[in-house]
Parts: sequence; structure tokens; C-alpha cells
Amino acid sequence: MDDTLYGKRDKRGNWTPNKKLQRSPIFVWPAQPLKFLRWFLGYPGYLWPWNAGYFAASLIVWLYLTPSLETMREFHAQWISLILARNAALTVALYGGFHLVLYVMRRQQTKFKYNAKWPDVDNPTFMFGNQNAENIFWTMCSAVPIWTAVEAVTWWLYANGYLPYVDFAEHPVYFVALLILVPAWRELHFYLIHRLIHMGPLYHWVHKLHHNNVNPGPWSGLSMHPVEHFLYFTGVVTHFVVPSHPLHSMFQLMHAGLSPAKSHVGFDKMVVDGDRMIDTDNYYHYLHHKYFEVNYGEKRIPLDEWFGTFHDGSPESDEVMARRIKAKKYTRGGSA
Repeated sequence: MDDTLYGKRDKRGNWTPNKKLQRSPIFVWPAQPLKFLRWFLGYPGYLWPWNAGYFAASLIVWLYLTPSLETMREFHAQWISLILARNAALTVALYGGFHLVLYVMRRQQTKFKYNAKWPDVDNPTFMFGNQNAENIFWTMCSAVPIWTAVEAVTWWLYANGYLPYVDFAEHPVYFVALLILVPAWRELHFYLIHRLIHMGPLYHWVHKLHHNNVNPGPWSGLSMHPVEHFLYFTGVVTHFVVPSHPLHSMFQLMHAGLSPAKSHVGFDKMVVDGDRMIDTDNYYHYLHHKYFEVNYGEKRIPLDEWFGTFHDGSPESDEVMARRIKAKKYTRGGSA
């Protein structure tokens, strides 16, 4: 597979796709119904393959790997430990799987890899001087426990009847519509907390840890400060207000817990065999790690376009970004 058919490499060996980033065909005028349907139902698109995969995992986990609500009416170490072990196993399987294939075995070397370098192994910026070691530490020792704690509280609230509940049999259309909207709400929530933790002291105290990963890999996805982990997983709180089924909350939590592996994988495409590839669709967020002050959200809701922080990877976007940062310095009383 020749990655130069799909992009180009600079003198440093860094790869960029030929295709510019474009917003999803939702917030466009005039409306484009056929294009929207192709995006919504097609492959790759809104549903397939990633969101459908996260939902399938959520359904299996809810049906077979989660204690009954009756069991979770009282907090007990036994059932909470089971959820902790399950979340840890899923994390190791997915994040570790991406890492094993792409970064340990290096099955495709640097084909479709945005940054030609591999993760740092001797850099004092990182705990233990090793990027992957730090990423794994924060993922397993902070992200997974906090994810589990938020999940345990959620099930306890459902089990005791404290949350508004909706059943598929009674409201099938609403039930399915809410499932479809979960990834979009995840994106909106992510944008809001992401902008928050990019502000002044919060960035330096909290979010800077995540941004040490200028060249992210799969384990970078959940390598965050515990405060950021808590804010990140609170997206499920919307189901404390909006009538929902526990499956909606499970989808919300699983999407939050699993999707960062793909969005930080560092490769535009994963080569399966010969000419077969899987599009990871993570260039948008990679540019955020590269430039820090662009692409705070994702493509589905064009918030970055609306607020002037969109970057499509082009030289024109570089110029817009430079002017915006320069203007910000002047506004703060800095120098050019």
C-alpha cells in the first residue's frame, strides 16, 4: 500500500492527507439530503463503522458484563470491582491492541502516520522519561477508576429510581433517536469542557499533561489529569435529566471510554491486508495536538468553524491561525 497515493510527506517524513477536512453535511445550507443520507448510513460515515462498533460493545457489556440493577441498589465492593475489572480489560484490549499492532509490531511502519517519529522513550517531560509508560499509568490508574466510579454512581441512581427512565417497548422511536444522538452529545460535551480546560490556569494545572503528547499514540487518548478525567466522564449526567434507559448511559460511557484510542492512534488509515484499509478519521484531532489552539471539537458539529478555531491542515489555515494568535497576543498586551 502506497500512502503517497493518498497524501504527501514533508522533509521530516511527516504525512498529511491530500483530502482537506470538511464539515459533515448537517449544518449546511442549502440542505443536501442525499449527501446527508450517504454520510449517515454509508461507510465510513456517522454510524459505520465506529459508532456502530461502540454501540455493539455497549449492548454486549450491558446485557452480559454488568450486574443487575437489583444488585446495584446498594454500593458493594464486589459489583464495583467487577465493573472496574471489566473496564480495565476493555481498555487493555482496545488501547493495547492498537498499540501492539501499530507501535510494537509496527505492521505498517510509518505508512499513513502523521508524525514520522515514534513515541519518546527518553524525555524528562514524561513520567519515567517514557511517553507510553506515562500514558498507560494515567489511563489505568486514573481514567479507568474514575470512569468506573462515575458508572457505579449512575447505576446506583437508576437502581433506586432516582433518574427519569424510558423503556424501548413504550417509546421505541424516542429510544432509538436518543441512541443516535449520543455521539453528537458526546461531541458537544467534549467541546465545552475542552474549551474550559484550555483557559489560563486550568490549562497549566490540568490539561497540559494531556498536551505533552504532541505526537500522540493510542494510549495518549485517556492520558489526562484526574480532574480532566472527572469532567470528561460527566457527559453521562445529561441522562440524569433527560428521560433515558440505562443502555443510553452505557453507550455514553463506553463511547467516552473507548473512542479516544482511535482518535489518538496517530495514523490516518490502518492497513488491514493489501489494498484494504480502515479509515481512523482522526486527522482533525491530531491537528489540535500539533497546534494546541485549533480544532477543539470534532467535524460533526462545526463549532470550531463558528468560533474561528477551525484548521483543515492547509497553508491557508496556518495563516489564519497565525493571525488569530497574533491578535490574541496584542489583546492581552503582548508584543508581536
